[in-house]
Amino acid sequence: MTVAEPAAHPAPLDFRPAPGAARRGRMLSAQAGMELRLNLRHGESVLLTLIIPIGLLAFFSAVDVLPSGGRRAVDFLVPGVLALAVMSAAFTGQAIATGFERRYGVLKRLGATPLPRWVLLTGKTLAVLAIEAVQAALLVLVGLALGWHPHLPGVTAGVGWLALLLVLGTTAFSGLGLLMAGTLRAEATLAAANGVYLLLLLVGGVVFPLAELPGWLRVVAQGLPSAALSDSVRAVLADASAPSLGAVVVLLCWAVASVSVAARTFRWE
Repeated sequence: MTVAEPAAHPAPLDFRPAPGAARRGRMLSAQAGMELRLNLRHGESVLLTLIIPIGLLAFFSAVDVLPSGGRRAVDFLVPGVLALAVMSAAFTGQAIATGFERRYGVLKRLGATPLPRWVLLTGKTLAVLAIEAVQAALLVLVGLALGWHPHLPGVTAGVGWLALLLVLGTTAFSGLGLLMAGTLRAEATLAAANGVYLLLLLVGGVVFPLAELPGWLRVVAQGLPSAALSDSVRAVLADASAPSLGAVVVLLCWAVASVSVAARTFRWE
């Protein structure tokens, strides 16, 4: 009769933490989700990105006091206000919020984590794109209720052009906003962002046709991202045509330049 050998002892459970950076995709997803939730919780952000563009569209469509280049006021305003909504969310709102995050030490704490700078900037931009999708849907519904009649160069071509313009415009304005927020003090960012927002609103072809501007100012305005975006969106939605190559190149140059400079100069504190 043989005696059974005792069973081997199981390996002890290891409860020690195993810290380490998450995968870049998971970091980006988490950062974009957090940025989106924070934006939707801020009343001033909702006011700037949703209520003000809708209010401008409804008011100026009703009073019909602005020059509209021979079009009905609502047909001219809807594409311009769509461009304004992109500028509000990607530039002004993002610049101010990020500037105060630097002031309060939020970014300094994020900088002590494995979160790369490019993930932070990309996450903020993706959150803005999600907000802009809501903006666009609401503005289109309000425009249709006000009697707007869009003219698309085909559904597929129109949606494709609008998606490209939305991405280029968001990238350009987001880069500018993050460049400002990453280099200036919060109070300076607040003043500068609002000042530039007002300037681009007035001379960027959003509510006034560029043809109404003086000659020298019109030449300057044509090189601004707001004019390139509003004219391009207007070409797709009002003229049923593709945007001009020059306007797309202007947007692309602003997008590449602003993001490149912002990525190099952005400071955590």
